[in-house]
Amino acid sequence: MNNLLTMLSPSALHIAKRDDIVWWKAWIIRIVSVVFALIVCGVITIALTKLNPVKMYMTMIEGAVGTPRLVWNLLQNTAILLCISLAVTPAFKMRFWNIGAEGQVLVGGLATATCMIFLGESLPTPLLILVMAITSIAAGALWGLVPAYFKTRFNSNETLFTLMMNYIAIQIVAYFTLEWSVHKGSGTPRTLEFGQLPMLFGQKYLINILIVIVLTVIMYIYLKYSKQGYEISVVGESENTAKYIGINVKKVVLRTMAISGAICGIAGFLLVAGTDHSLKSETAGGRGFTAIMVSWLAKFNPVFMIVTSLLIVFLEKGASKISEVYRLNPSFSDIITGIIIFFIIGSEFFINYTVKINKTSKEGSK
Repeated sequence: MNNLLTMLSPSALHIAKRDDIVWWKAWIIRIVSVVFALIVCGVITIALTKLNPVKMYMTMIEGAVGTPRLVWNLLQNTAILLCISLAVTPAFKMRFWNIGAEGQVLVGGLATATCMIFLGESLPTPLLILVMAITSIAAGALWGLVPAYFKTRFNSNETLFTLMMNYIAIQIVAYFTLEWSVHKGSGTPRTLEFGQLPMLFGQKYLINILIVIVLTVIMYIYLKYSKQGYEISVVGESENTAKYIGINVKKVVLRTMAISGAICGIAGFLLVAGTDHSLKSETAGGRGFTAIMVSWLAKFNPVFMIVTSLLIVFLEKGASKISEVYRLNPSFSDIITGIIIFFIIGSEFFINYTVKINKTSKEGSK
């Protein structure tokens, strides 16, 4: 027993930074972590509810992809989360901590709703949709530029600045939701009839999904192969190095945050015009914060973000179905989702670091 305690003591363990790990090994670690998470969730399920864990997981799968409608709903939610994740990624890669995606999405959605309400009857639908998209992109970009300007001009804290701007956007949208509600002041969101995105091949969400797929390809190429993507990486690694080789850091920060906000504006446009057909302060649904985790887990790689976004949305939908079917406290589904995500985040430690037992400690224990 003493030998075991000696081997597990902090001085006996050596944590070292790994070299770059092969991508498939990293995904094996993540998959194993999910398996362990499911085992832990199963134990907790038996302890708290006496339910069969296997049966519960089957319910989770059925709740996420049990019908064609659920599948399309899953893909739609994945696309929106992926879009917002793509938006925050350039800023994060530059080490500019943009926590304001929630507000940028809402401002983009507000711009879309404004066009639908005031221009809907005067413009043909194709032109209206184009105006909505341009306005949303411009609004999101402008909302992203504000904290970027203060960062470059006064070196303000971008984390707090972008976070506070979320609350400003939420309150602005809440005000206009009341103004534009079915009965003024009632709070019931008004259905926006003009400018709705058309169905494609009989599917309501297909155009949203295709737009996000195109954005993903563009963002991957932009970050990996373009000169601006290279500048983002250099600024993220070291601002001093960027300045030394002639990169205008202020210009890069402003440009990148404009792009980040613009893509959030696209997400707001898709939510209002292509999904909800209404505007409310909950339109973004917390995705702006979830996107941070998606981007970080995918190592800022747009392709890996597809898998990460799909997994998180699948867990949310499946866990919600468990609570509904078994009439459990809604918090139980959050517990299950939280445990699985915790294990996934924890797996990143073993991807980036290796834990070894010191040889001297082994010899001492002997």
